[in-house]
Amino acid sequence: MTKKDIVMKVASDSNLTQIDVKKVVQKTLDTILESLERGETVELRNFGVFKVKQRRGRMGRNPRTGEEVPVPEKRVVVFKPGLILKHKVK
Repeated sequence: MTKKDIVMKVASDSNLTQIDVKKVVQKTLDTILESLERGETVELRNFGVFKVKQRRGRMGRNPRTGEEVPVPEKRVVVFKPGLILKHKVK
C-alpha cells in the first residue's frame, strides 16, 4: 500500500476530498519526520513507537577484496510495533 492508496481509502471512507486528505497525511508524516530528526520518540498508541538509535562504529569487510574497512557510527530509525498491531498481524 502506498501513500496514494491511503489517501484514496480515507477520502472514500469520509466526506473529505483527496486533496484535503493528502495534505493531512503529508503534514502528519512531516511532523513525525521532524520529531525523529530532533531525536525525539514518536509513540502512536496501539500502533507502535518510532525511535532514533545510535549505531556504534565497527570494522566491516569489503566482500570483493576481503579488506577490512571502518564503518562509521550512524543514527538509524527503529520501529517497535504496539500490542494491538502485533495481534492484528498474527
